[in-house]
Amino acid sequence: MKKEKLIIPALLIVVILIMYFSYFKPKDELGLFSDLDTNSNANKEILVKVLVEKGFTNDGSGGTTFFVEDRAGKQVVVSGSMEMPTGIETSNRIILSGHYNGNSFHTHGIEIKD
Repeated sequence: MKKEKLIIPALLIVVILIMYFSYFKPKDELGLFSDLDTNSNANKEILVKVLVEKGFTNDGSGGTTFFVEDRAGKQVVVSGSMEMPTGIETSNRIILSGHYNGNSFHTHGIEIKD
């Protein structure tokens, strides 16, 4: 009789754990630009690979332009009028915060992941 009373709570715990590890746990893999809404100006975050070999270009108005790549291999130009974090030239992955318009990503924040 005691085993029967434990089955439902145990199943509930298993379902909660599956939901957590499937949906809510932060992923450590590169994101996809195709997942971002191109018609939205809301700030979204995406983890991308920095393409250091393509260089960093100052646009003359205090902004910097550079290239990144997502999990699918799509290369996108990133621009923004903000100060670049120290060490971005040697970083592998960064988290961009901004909006994607389909051709480029306008960033409002950059965080170095590793």
